[in-house]
Amino acid sequence: MIVVTLGGNAILPGHGKGTIEEQFAVAIQAMAGVADVIAAGERVVLSHGNGPIVGNIAIRNEAARDRIPPMPLDVCGADSQGGIGYMLQQVLDNELYRRGVRRAVVSLVTQCVVEEDDPAFDNPTKSIGPFYTEEESVYLARTKSWRLVEDSGRGYRRVVPSPVPLEIVEWNAIRVLVEAGVVVIAAGGGGIPVVRTNGELRGVEAVIDKDRASAVLARQLRADRLVILTAVEKVAVDFGLPTQRDLDELDVAEARRLLRAGQFPPWSMGPKIEACADFVESGGEDAIVTTPRSLERALAREAGTRIVPTSSRK
Repeated sequence: MIVVTLGGNAILPGHGKGTIEEQFAVAIQAMAGVADVIAAGERVVLSHGNGPIVGNIAIRNEAARDRIPPMPLDVCGADSQGGIGYMLQQVLDNELYRRGVRRAVVSLVTQCVVEEDDPAFDNPTKSIGPFYTEEESVYLARTKSWRLVEDSGRGYRRVVPSPVPLEIVEWNAIRVLVEAGVVVIAAGGGGIPVVRTNGELRGVEAVIDKDRASAVLARQLRADRLVILTAVEKVAVDFGLPTQRDLDELDVAEARRLLRAGQFPPWSMGPKIEACADFVESGGEDAIVTTPRSLERALAREAGTRIVPTSSRK
């Protein structure tokens, strides 16, 4: 079994108007490789980010707050799961049909348990929403009390709390569906953040990192591999500098050393590398970071960056 997670920016790119037609066009490109992998016989659980889209939902909340009561971030996350899940479900179903594959595809509204006293609530790091200019970011920070950070030279984005995911609530239902031959889209946007109090669930204001949540889901499902699809084919050190160097393979020890050295920022590649390392340490065969277009080649070890157990690196 493979857990494949698709970045939110791969659904709603930073450039363009963000229309639903654009989103469907990008989804078709992203799902082509996933459909090929499923057609080849792999059991796939698909997850996705929601950063730009949940941010846009939050902006609509703010714009209409005088007429419609704004919804908290957990409800915004649930809204994004439904919308993105519908789009990916339909596109993937169509792609499989074109390949002569008859597999049911379903989207599951998914909750993710976090700790109520997680330090992340006091230190927001998760990017959501569109990119802003520096001037716009100063205005938004002053007028809305948002925290915004510069994101890899692409502009400024709002950051919100991103607590550590502990458990995907619906993991057993996902397992049952996969064993029945269903392709499941789950843990969208990292899952809806909830806390347990005396056994009962309650939503909280946060956005969970989808890569970390996907690693938790992959561990609970005892998946063989975790694949994180993003905008770059390989992970790099010294990103954006003249000394940039792409990496074909990292063992867990080296990945954690580079994380400590600050090579992978917490608002971009950092959570992806942490998720990969956590999954491999928990018993996964390997984890891969690559682009949707390179998915098949990456699974054949011809593209992407692989994170492997420390003792297995050659």
